[in-house]
Amino acid sequence: MVRAMLPLFTQFGHAPDGLFLLFLALGLDAVLGEMSWLFRLIPHPVVLIGRAIAALDRRLNKPERSAAERKVRGIVMVVGLVGISALIGAVISFVARAIPHAWVIEVLVVATLLAQRGLFEHVDDVARALQHKGLEAGRYAVSRIVGRDPQSLDEHGVCRAAIESLAENFSDAVVAPVFWYVLFGLPGILVYKTVNTLDSMVGYRNEKYRAFGWASARLDDVLNLIPARLAGLIIALAALVAARGNPFRAITTMIRDARHHKSPNSGWPEAAMAGALGLALGGPRKYPGLVVDEKWIGKGRARATFADIDRALHLFSAACLMDAGLVILVWWLQV
Repeated sequence: MVRAMLPLFTQFGHAPDGLFLLFLALGLDAVLGEMSWLFRLIPHPVVLIGRAIAALDRRLNKPERSAAERKVRGIVMVVGLVGISALIGAVISFVARAIPHAWVIEVLVVATLLAQRGLFEHVDDVARALQHKGLEAGRYAVSRIVGRDPQSLDEHGVCRAAIESLAENFSDAVVAPVFWYVLFGLPGILVYKTVNTLDSMVGYRNEKYRAFGWASARLDDVLNLIPARLAGLIIALAALVAARGNPFRAITTMIRDARHHKSPNSGWPEAAMAGALGLALGGPRKYPGLVVDEKWIGKGRARATFADIDRALHLFSAACLMDAGLVILVWWLQV
């Protein structure tokens, strides 16, 4: 049996370099996007992660337990899911290189964990809804990508929310997954997506999750520390080729206003986007049952329009191309 398996393992070194696999995955995501046709047949990896988190949340986060007990259980959940994600990533990566041509599996998995085209399409839907169907259609479209109350937003607020989501998710859904894959391969990107999903599901500062989600939120902040700032720099660089983009203003706005955001990381790409486009983003926000009085990011126009969303999408596209270019650059430097 061992002798029969040897030909499989002799091909181990014949798989393309991991960074080339990442580049292929970026291209596949750019062409095919969310691949909804595929995930009607099999569950999406993030959906599986979400189901595991929801089950553990129900089992471990009992309201009758003390805050200290829930905090410990939240830490145990994070450690367990991170460890399982890293192990699954390592196994898939090994198999993808051990079996001839199985590296295609890794390309597909990585592509599903990126969101370049999907993010572009969702934000573009907001612009087209506002342009052709009016404010209510725009509110509905933006409700699919932001957590705030869309009924509180006028047309300019809808446009700002879409642009802010585009900037923040460029970091969370494009740059950060790429960054952690470059460092640690498939285990790195799976761990990042697990932590990011944990934060989105339990990382809230409310009564239910303040203790239980503490570890998830803090680890997500740590994992996004470098990618968020890198995303801001890439956006500033992309402003060199974007329509009426201003890279110098993107940098200065990032340095001055990034810390105006309540998140230690999200303000960096949002400030770069605001400066590059000459807009003011952020400001007071209304969420269901909560009003957050945040500072403005950027000193430009707050009265954004769907034309500004189009400009932001052009900037985002250029930034995605530069992100892929950086992957090729790192690959070239190491060969």
